[in-house]
Amino acid sequence: MINRRQFISAAAAGSTASLWAQQRNEWGGPVLDIHLHLRPDGESNLAHINGSGVTKAVLLTRVQSVDQSRALAEKHPGRFVWFVSADLLKPESADLLTKAVKDGALGLGEIKNQVECDGPEMKRMYALAADLNVPIQIHFGDVPQPSGNAVFNGGFKRFDTMLKAFPRTKFIAHADTFWANVSSDYAYDTAYPSGPIKPGGISDKWLSDYPNLWADMSANSCNNFLNRDPDFPVGFLARHQDKLMFGCDCPCSDGRGGGTTNPSPRLHGKCIARETLAAAQRMSKPEVFRKIRWENGAKLLGLTS
Repeated sequence: MINRRQFISAAAAGSTASLWAQQRNEWGGPVLDIHLHLRPDGESNLAHINGSGVTKAVLLTRVQSVDQSRALAEKHPGRFVWFVSADLLKPESADLLTKAVKDGALGLGEIKNQVECDGPEMKRMYALAADLNVPIQIHFGDVPQPSGNAVFNGGFKRFDTMLKAFPRTKFIAHADTFWANVSSDYAYDTAYPSGPIKPGGISDKWLSDYPNLWADMSANSCNNFLNRDPDFPVGFLARHQDKLMFGCDCPCSDGRGGGTTNPSPRLHGKCIARETLAAAQRMSKPEVFRKIRWENGAKLLGLTS
């Protein structure tokens, strides 16, 4: 006879094994999503990862909601871990983030504030991430989006000074300005540039030059990069195969594109997670795709399964 806890553990293990078998057929193995925002109804996070073929996801959590993320991770063993963020303009933010990491958060993120990327607020965060030995995931947006979104962590052209100044900090770069700057001719005139990519962009260069920089392949921004040029991303994925991590930042309800409209006509009615995974799989060798969908993120976060 087994008790209730043993039964639940056995059932969860069986469910996870079944899920991994299913995903080996779809994506070739397990998938880690490093960019899934905690939703008001936490169970919809589970619906999204199940629908998109994701094994485990990083819940991006405001410090006020850490109990919800922790409870969701405990309810669904093996399916969720979490990052934490706070309002950097509040003096208590560092203490709150430190406590959250001690309570189980594996990183700081998504850090998205209307400050400069090399300003005092962000420097405090870079130092804190190094002291806590966790990565910091940053939204870089120098150009307002069509929806009217503000500028976040501005001054990306100067960000290499931070990579040099904080060598112990593990940086994860995300969003429009990072992915647009893969092309050396980015004019800062749109969040989502189109057309062929010109080699020599600073994002490409910095991934090669700085061992403490990784890239978050989520949202319209990375998906736009993967689809704007049929040739360049193939070499980029191979060149930076140890630095790239899949993420979705997808608003759809079911991991299939349901319940959402997307400002990009190309992604309207589609799941960004599925579209980005499919593009990365198509553009890379199996061993490279394996790193992108699982191994790089698992290694950075210290995940064993």
